[in-house]
Amino acid sequence: MSTITLAVLVPLLPFLGAVAGLLLGRVAPGFARPLAVLPVLASLALAALVAARQGGRDPVDAATELTPTGSVPIELALHVDGFAALAAVLVTLVSACVQVYSTGYLRHDARYPSYAALVSLFTAAMLLVVYTGDLMVLLVGWEVMGICSYFLVGHYWETPEARAASLKAFLVTKAGDVPFLIGLFVLASDAGSFRITEILEAVRNTALDPGTPTFAAAERIDHPTLIALLLLAGVAGKSAQFPLHTWLPDAMAGPTPVSALIHAATMVAAGVYFVARLLPLFQLSGAAMLVLAVTAAVTMTGAALAALAQDDVKRVLAWSTIGQLGYMTGALAAGDRSAAAFHLLTHGAFKALLFLAAGVLIHAAGTNSLAAMSRMGGLRSRVPDAYWTMTVALLALAAIPPFSGFFSKEAVLVAAEHAATGDGGPVAAGWIVLAAGLLTALLTAAYAARLWLRAFRGRGAELPAHGRQPVAMNAVLWVLAVPSLALGTAFGVLPDWLGGQSLAPGWATSVLATGIALVGGIVTYATWRHTTAFAAGAPLGAVAAHPDADPGRVEAEAIASHAPAYGDVADAPDPSDPGRLLLGPLHRHAAAGFHLDALYRAAFVRPVTAAASLVRFLDREVVETYVRGAAAAPRLLGAAVRRAQTGNLQTYVSALLAGTVVLTVAVVLAVSGA
Repeated sequence: MSTITLAVLVPLLPFLGAVAGLLLGRVAPGFARPLAVLPVLASLALAALVAARQGGRDPVDAATELTPTGSVPIELALHVDGFAALAAVLVTLVSACVQVYSTGYLRHDARYPSYAALVSLFTAAMLLVVYTGDLMVLLVGWEVMGICSYFLVGHYWETPEARAASLKAFLVTKAGDVPFLIGLFVLASDAGSFRITEILEAVRNTALDPGTPTFAAAERIDHPTLIALLLLAGVAGKSAQFPLHTWLPDAMAGPTPVSALIHAATMVAAGVYFVARLLPLFQLSGAAMLVLAVTAAVTMTGAALAALAQDDVKRVLAWSTIGQLGYMTGALAAGDRSAAAFHLLTHGAFKALLFLAAGVLIHAAGTNSLAAMSRMGGLRSRVPDAYWTMTVALLALAAIPPFSGFFSKEAVLVAAEHAATGDGGPVAAGWIVLAAGLLTALLTAAYAARLWLRAFRGRGAELPAHGRQPVAMNAVLWVLAVPSLALGTAFGVLPDWLGGQSLAPGWATSVLATGIALVGGIVTYATWRHTTAFAAGAPLGAVAAHPDADPGRVEAEAIASHAPAYGDVADAPDPSDPGRLLLGPLHRHAAAGFHLDALYRAAFVRPVTAAASLVRFLDREVVETYVRGAAAAPRLLGAAVRRAQTGNLQTYVSALLAGTVVLTVAVVLAVSGA
């Protein structure tokens, strides 16, 4: 079987599984689990085979015209290079783990068949983005992921948190998708094609000296800055970058497996992947690269500060994802696609592990509150699998050697260092990303240590036993622990797959970043030792969830009960929280995401709501008044005419005579007046 055929089957199998799951979910629910798991496992095997055939070789391209448009053609195009092959393996691996995990996590959920089908459709859409060579086909996968995220985040639609989160995720990402679509049309108009290979050829023509003989006849990009900025708006929405990142923490109201899928391998990874594929286009505009660098710096530092203040364990991980995506976009701003792709791969493994382990943790504790977990004894002994694997993932997140996150984060910092010294991308972008990356390394280690200490080193009443989690959930954790631990050691092999740039750690950045990370962890530990004395004197609300129920139901109850039990979903009035002492007066603002949501409500939501109220008033009180009046006038006239039709002949003759007299008098008066 050819590589092209195998690559076509990779997204096709999950899509067919999704269709079958949606059709058979109600009539034959027993088929839901096989239809969820088997297609994506087969897709994983095929993606691995494509990667094995493709690694280090020339890209595979194939295309057929989808429909004649009369101008810019739209083609079903396939483009598989080393980066696409590895990204497909990551997507299918994480999706397979999520589907297997979900068989235990949602084992008694009545809506599991539709949930599993949507996860498969989500996977197929991301694989379409990864493998396609045409931007309009990529847009189809891009938008299908948005629809799937809306339904999956709102899976527990009975709760107001899930309904609000799903709507917010959809609307905020659409705010970026509108300029993204405009940017695609302008790009295709300039390049004469939606094909990625032809667009990159037009980019190369644009970079040529205008005196080159072939220059005049070649397609070129005439509006690089405009196109790049429009496309970056869509990337900011999809990959949760400042200022369109606010939807991602709220999306934690969805089931934990959905969070793992969105954060690790789909949706938020799509924007980074898109920029990486078209990086030469963005490099045509120095302004766009500088905007990308500033956005990355603000995103990574702001997200790390917010993560240090969160009480909900999943919101800590959500803000962490935003910050790590900032590292990836920072590497792209520094002009290094390989470093961004490397961190995308390692982050996908350890972030999926963190979320799935958090699901086990929430089920065992009966709460998503770190403040409550810090008052529970023996939690780590109740969930040994989650404890050890989450420890590995947090060490990878904090970039402690030899875990995978260390190598990929070092690749980003080395890329920024090279750009800052004039050996790569824009110098200003390099300095911005390097400074922000080192500061974020300190904060990342701090919030990773805080999460681990408060979740697993709690002191208080012994946690009641309620049985172990399903084997499927724990087995998946150990599968993902392997790449979280060892994937970084492939830094010597991956350059052949990702574009040829070295991914080896640099001595200066390695020593500096690792030292900074250790300082962050040690200071957090010392602060925790100091603040734990306050835990006994500050009791919090009772845990409302029932750990003996299904893990998915426990999570939904924990989210719904957080606010009444512990306060705001992002915070808890807990003086034993080391994050409060570390952040000081900044804590309140960081816990609220620096009030960006409040700003958006004041600037956009309230004016739109007020305008809608005005329109409703005008429609009901003004427009409907005229409509009712237009209907009332003929009705009154008809009633008057109806009253005159009495059926009495004498009345009719009297009226006729009276009318004749009136007309006669009028004629006489008129004649005499003349």
